[in-house]
Amino acid sequence: MSPFPIQEMTLPVALSGKDVIGQAKTGTGKTLGFGLPLLERVTVPADVEAGRAAPEKLTNAPQALVVVPTRELCQQVTNDLLTAGKVRNVRVLAIYGGRAYEPQVEALKKGVDVIVGTPGRLLDLAGQKKLDLSHIRALVLDEADEMLDLGFLPDVERIIQLLPPKRQTMLFSATMPGAVIGLARRYMSQPTHISATSPDDAGATVANTTQRIYRAHSMDKPELVARILQAEGRGLAMIFCRTKRTAADIADQLAQRGFASGAVHGDLGQGAREQALRAFRNGKVDVLVCTDVAARGIDVEGVTHVINYQSPEEEKTYLHRIGRTGRAGASGIAVTLVDWDDIPRWQLINKALDLGFPDPPETYSTSPHLFEELNIPAGTKGILPRTDRTRAGLSAEQVEDLGETGGRGRKSPAAAVATAVREERPARTRTPRQRRRTRGGSDAEPVAVPSSAPAEVSAPAATSAPVQVAAKAPSSARGRASSEPRVRLEPLAPPVQAPEPQFQTAVVLETPDAVASTEPRTPRRRRRARAVDAVPEATFQTATPVAVPEPVSEPEPEGAAAAKPRRRRTRAVKPVAEAAVEAAPAEVVDAPTKPRRRTRTKVTPDA
Repeated sequence: MSPFPIQEMTLPVALSGKDVIGQAKTGTGKTLGFGLPLLERVTVPADVEAGRAAPEKLTNAPQALVVVPTRELCQQVTNDLLTAGKVRNVRVLAIYGGRAYEPQVEALKKGVDVIVGTPGRLLDLAGQKKLDLSHIRALVLDEADEMLDLGFLPDVERIIQLLPPKRQTMLFSATMPGAVIGLARRYMSQPTHISATSPDDAGATVANTTQRIYRAHSMDKPELVARILQAEGRGLAMIFCRTKRTAADIADQLAQRGFASGAVHGDLGQGAREQALRAFRNGKVDVLVCTDVAARGIDVEGVTHVINYQSPEEEKTYLHRIGRTGRAGASGIAVTLVDWDDIPRWQLINKALDLGFPDPPETYSTSPHLFEELNIPAGTKGILPRTDRTRAGLSAEQVEDLGETGGRGRKSPAAAVATAVREERPARTRTPRQRRRTRGGSDAEPVAVPSSAPAEVSAPAATSAPVQVAAKAPSSARGRASSEPRVRLEPLAPPVQAPEPQFQTAVVLETPDAVASTEPRTPRRRRRARAVDAVPEATFQTATPVAVPEPVSEPEPEGAAAAKPRRRRTRAVKPVAEAAVEAAPAEVVDAPTKPRRRTRTKVTPDA
């Protein structure tokens, strides 16, 4: 088995201890290009036993460091290094966020030879004095351009400042923008720039990958993708979306159509992301819908189709997306669906990579050329037949408890236990007792009766005094929960043996529509009249008394209301002139019969 060009050109230079800048297409074996020299610079107990190293070079502190931009790439590089260093028993540890700190700290205390981690968690542990970087002999920056795009450049510089000045530095990436070259000039010593390409592949993309670009409508894309996934010879497939919400939505729609799908995006917890990747590698899920977090370095065998559900932002993203298929000499198909609004962006990508697809053909889920170019059987619909649903699905893969720290939509173990206890608590079967406050300070407690009970209840034989019962509707203002009427018992006067009842209820109607009241009503307070102004003496000589009708007194209420007499007020009448006296009878006759106020008038005597 022959090595890849990047491996063949890098290994002699890297094994000599010089700084290296390696540039090669994605999927051409860059991991082992820097992994093998890294493992050779590490001193392990097997080297001391064989006499290749002195015993004082052994240490439990890490001797090599690999910095990667994403968690998924961190896991993959760790697995590759563990496989390559299994013969020499090299201890490799992955350090990245989303996991609990305690297992990583315990592993560092036991001793580690190679550290593979993301910038954030590396700085956290180094700041807590849990990670010692003073014995690092080799540093590798993998996918350096992606770290710059994600804003990790300040963190990477802080990590480099914690390392010893005498070390070997290697930088590997598929693309080399100007910022990466500037980083290499600042922190590398006379680096060797190696750009490896195969003779028969002069383009920017891998020749074994067949590219198809279609102009599709956004509302027809789910149906179109469902038919592409039923093409003949289709193995594992990856669908890339621009946003996290779109990735979650497409994964749900494909699951409803019968496909075994999983999702990987930033809104998911680390346990759910690793669950989807494990299920995808194990074949339980054959469709992985993800964002660009899975576009860097993910190497899964058997990926035959890559679908760009949304057009990428730039040409580098496009190269890394379609690089998930056609890896290590295998062939693959890359399908890109370009919306009408994304045509200008796609034309820039096409011009930068010289792809030859400036004007994608308009394509729908029923277009004949779609079925012909992608080998889709005729008559295929957007729902997977039940006979083809042979995958176990995402639920067959268990979620590993990683002790995740924070995150949206995730609960801590204490919150999960509290929720389980609330769910197991039996429901309340007894109606809680409700206390009611009585009016008027009566000694009797309110008694609840059914709504069908009559408003009047006869007193029992043992009661010495009759009882008057008043039923009152519940008041919403006092917040009563029961809708049944409340009955109030009030003691009355001793009964009298008479055919007629001793007490009568006076009904006073304030308005024609008013409701009769069963309780005595407090009389309305009358306003006292103003004092009469003084009249000149000449006026009293010419004025004559005016006959005033006798005031009619209101009937006084009987029973309990008769105990309090009503107050009477009088008002003095102002003497008028003789001309006014002559017109007075006419005005009195024309006055309305209903007086405005119920008052008694009084005539002032003559002088």
